[in-house]
Amino acid sequence: MKGCICRYSPFTFQMNYLNVEIKARCKSGDHVRAYLLAQGAGFTGTDLQTDTYFNVPNGRLKLREGNIENNLIFYERPDQAGPKQSAFQLVKVEDAAGLKKALASANGIKVVVRKKREIYYIGNVKFHIDEIPELGSFVEIEAGNKTAGQLGAEQLKEQCDFYLSALEITGNDLVEVSYSDMLMAQAGING
Repeated sequence: MKGCICRYSPFTFQMNYLNVEIKARCKSGDHVRAYLLAQGAGFTGTDLQTDTYFNVPNGRLKLREGNIENNLIFYERPDQAGPKQSAFQLVKVEDAAGLKKALASANGIKVVVRKKREIYYIGNVKFHIDEIPELGSFVEIEAGNKTAGQLGAEQLKEQCDFYLSALEITGNDLVEVSYSDMLMAQAGING
């Protein structure tokens, strides 16, 4: 391309994807786990994750460091209970420590979330059973088009609704905000 300067990058850029997702308080991780395994869900493993959120003018920018997932993630998602649409960009990271230092210097760190996450898949739907020491237990359902690009927002929402019902998640269990928002509210910090 004329006028294009290409440089080596320490991470691999991924394209934009669409998720419809829910987060809910989890009364029983054993119940969720048993349901998923009975449905033939693939278990990816247990990831010990540290998500560092950076100050940004819009959306959320976090660096995820784990023994399974290591990504820089930018996403925009409304704060609402129940299935919500999320647009995100995912960048695989090879030098997390260097990237964290640069982003912290440039933008400042907003909050850090540490969690133990079990990761399961049924088709294009990803399930998390999360334990956050300061907050408790949660389940997340993410119906995404990363591996099923032909699916639109309505079809992804239908998948989330199906699993909400199957896992017996009630409206009272649903969480509107991210773990980062919950930790900041608990510490009395305004986002």
